[in-house]
Amino acid sequence: MSINWVMLSETQGFVPLPGERIVYTSPPRTTLALQTPNKYPGKEPLSIHSSAGCVHLTNQRIVYLPAGPTPQLQSFSAPILNLHDTHVSAPFFGPNVWTGILQPVPGGGIPPQHAVVEIRMVFKDGGAFDFHSQFERIKERLEQAVEVARESGAMAGDGSAQQAGRGGGPLAGVSLAAVHLDELPAYAPGQQPPTSLHSASEGACQEADNSCPSETDHFSPPTEPPPGYEEVQRESVADELERRLRASQ
Repeated sequence: MSINWVMLSETQGFVPLPGERIVYTSPPRTTLALQTPNKYPGKEPLSIHSSAGCVHLTNQRIVYLPAGPTPQLQSFSAPILNLHDTHVSAPFFGPNVWTGILQPVPGGGIPPQHAVVEIRMVFKDGGAFDFHSQFERIKERLEQAVEVARESGAMAGDGSAQQAGRGGGPLAGVSLAAVHLDELPAYAPGQQPPTSLHSASEGACQEADNSCPSETDHFSPPTEPPPGYEEVQRESVADELERRLRASQ
């Protein structure tokens, strides 16, 4: 992640990187908060906020441009593969919130004592789930492209940025043109739908002795995570990132 490293443009908002395409743009009242995770307050905790602005999701990074730039925050960007444990929470009252753990880019404007940083964006005018679904889809396909490039010897590493800059960076060895950004085609009538395990087991049971168990006999897995799951997950990711970063120093 980098603070104030985005090249701004009066006509387009920001100057795209080579091969970069905008996939999603949020409504203009999206907030941004960058802060030290509660588990690592430190002597000088990080706290950067913007009460309104637009977040742009591209095929390489997220870019946030505040509606009212300040000397502290004129722009923010983070490579997609430097973001971990991202998810959306929907409170009973108020707009949806997108949060995640950031692996800062050395020299990108974040003090070096912060091994990990928490990002929090509040989508006041909606769009959190659209942004999240697009983000996860792009991240998955980027990870696949990085794996292919590593196997072919075109690059090394996991694709996360290790230094600030405006060039191709860690994805220079990845063919971004080959990363498909479009949704997979929807199911059309006339196609053979996939056979579920449930229906297959029912058919086998009926052929055997017509003594299949009733619907009430089947176990229904819980649809909600257990209490405290998201907090434990964030702490685990933060611990692992900090361990790796300190081990490499």
